[in-house]
Amino acid sequence: MGRSRVLVGACAVLGVVLSGCAEFPNEHTRPFADQPSLEPQAGPQPSFESEPPPSEAPGAPQPQQPPQAVGCEDPDPAVITTCLDPVGAIAVLPDGQSALVGERTTGRVLRVQKGAEPVELARIPVDSSSGGGLTGLALSPTYHEDELFYAYITTGSDNQVVRVASGDRPKPVLTGIPKGSTGNSGALLDDGKGALLVATGSAGDPGNAADPTSLAGKLLRIDGFGKPAEGNPKQDSPVVTSGLNEPTGLCGTSALDMFWVTDRNGGQDALHRVKFGEPLGDPAWTWSDRPGVSGCAADPSTVIVALRDASALYTLHPAPDGSFTGQPTKVLENRYGRFATAALAPDGLVWLGTTNRDGDRPVPSDDRVLRLEPPTGGTAGKD
Repeated sequence: MGRSRVLVGACAVLGVVLSGCAEFPNEHTRPFADQPSLEPQAGPQPSFESEPPPSEAPGAPQPQQPPQAVGCEDPDPAVITTCLDPVGAIAVLPDGQSALVGERTTGRVLRVQKGAEPVELARIPVDSSSGGGLTGLALSPTYHEDELFYAYITTGSDNQVVRVASGDRPKPVLTGIPKGSTGNSGALLDDGKGALLVATGSAGDPGNAADPTSLAGKLLRIDGFGKPAEGNPKQDSPVVTSGLNEPTGLCGTSALDMFWVTDRNGGQDALHRVKFGEPLGDPAWTWSDRPGVSGCAADPSTVIVALRDASALYTLHPAPDGSFTGQPTKVLENRYGRFATAALAPDGLVWLGTTNRDGDRPVPSDDRVLRLEPPTGGTAGKD
């Protein structure tokens, strides 16, 4: 794929949270937002050459730079909370104004809200080596009644799904997911039908992903007690598909049974559309330059993928058959640094977490949680 050129509008960069941009309604109303103005693709593998920025006329006024963060004070209106350890997962609460945030390396789970101090709900012991730690969060399907949530964690001996009540010790519900020198990341998602989707890594061994008896390298569908969920393709098995390597995000639209998983696999990063009971198959989209795909957020018309190493977001527009229409769009490049996770709120806004303290040049307020209108504008080619 060719390199991309990005033009991010001022609305997507500075005013994206509160006003003036495209709306981002939830999956039960209408699609994410007004689509960027894009030309039709000439073919399935378009390429767009980068162009140099236009030269500025002598004496032209320079654009005003946004105020910079000082310590943990960040004036950017998109920033919800600051000075976290690298963010591993986000689960937005039903009110859309607050969220649960998991720190990958510490195992802390915090409830965060704009204008309020974070509240620590749990501190789950984790092993953050080899890409592990706390990498997935999901609310209980009956969260409005029980306020329970689930976390995907790495321990000293395996990877697990645990159930957590605020102030209580985590209770393992699914254990024995293989742990290895790599491939320990995982992701969680409430499937909207009373079950929990669990993406597991291969523990560094592709053979695990192909082994039907192993929980590694799979997409699982379980109930709140870790048992195979009702309606699975095989009644006695939690496995709905296999072939994952290092999954980093799960997202989808339950009303359409359209689910997506991001994966770092071999020489490329990939986005897969998942169909329960069918092999994972070829990716729906790939990035040969390996920008570090991370979390994702999706509704029927748009999939937003967080890019860790490319420090950007990537948006694609799926058709009902799983192909993509129009041109993909790379946005917010180098605006907030390395994105780690993404989640869609009931009001249509996108919540994002960063992992800059794991990488280069963090700003004083890193790591941060953001809440944005869906970014629009810009162009990108398929890499």
